[in-house]
Amino acid sequence: MGRLAFLLPVVAFAVMAVYFAIGLNHDPKLVPSALIDKPAPTFDLPPLDGRGGKGLSSEAFKGQVSVVNVFASWCIPCRVEHPLIQSLADLKIATVYGLNYKDDPSAARKWLAELGDPYADIGADMSGRVGIDWGVYGVPETFIVDKTGTIRYKQVGPMTPEALQGTIIPMIRNLQR
Repeated sequence: MGRLAFLLPVVAFAVMAVYFAIGLNHDPKLVPSALIDKPAPTFDLPPLDGRGGKGLSSEAFKGQVSVVNVFASWCIPCRVEHPLIQSLADLKIATVYGLNYKDDPSAARKWLAELGDPYADIGADMSGRVGIDWGVYGVPETFIVDKTGTIRYKQVGPMTPEALQGTIIPMIRNLQR
C-alpha cells in the first residue's frame, strides 16, 4: 500500500509532464476549427444599415472562391489588418465579404468611410449568432471558402503581411484552379 501511495503521484506527475511537453509544441496562434473542410453554415444576414447592398448569405459563396472577414469598428486589431483586407480585395482574386460582428451600424459606416470599404457585401450580425455558427472566437477572423461553399481556411486574429503573402493568396490561387 505504501508503494502505491508513492507511485500514484509519480505517475500522475509523469502524465501531466507529457501533456505539458506536447502543449509546448503547438503554436497558440493556430486555433483548430471544426469547420475546416465542411460546408459554410447556412445563414442570411441583412445588409449593414445605411450602407446599401443586399446583405450576406451562404448562397453568395456558391461558384466562386470567397473570403469572409469578420470585423467590427470597436476592434483595434481589425483596424490594423484593414489595409491588408483592402489590398486582398484590390487583387480581385476572390470576392471579399464582410461579416460585421456585434457592431453599431453608424460606427461601422463611419469606420468604413474612414478606412475604405473593401467588401462586395456586408452582413450585419447584430446578435453574434452567425459568428457563433462560424466558430468565431473573437474579431478579427478571416475565412476562405471554396467554389462549393466549403470552408478551407481560418485565420484567427489579425491578418499579417506574412500570412497574406505566404498562406492566403497562394491558397486562393490554388482553389481558383
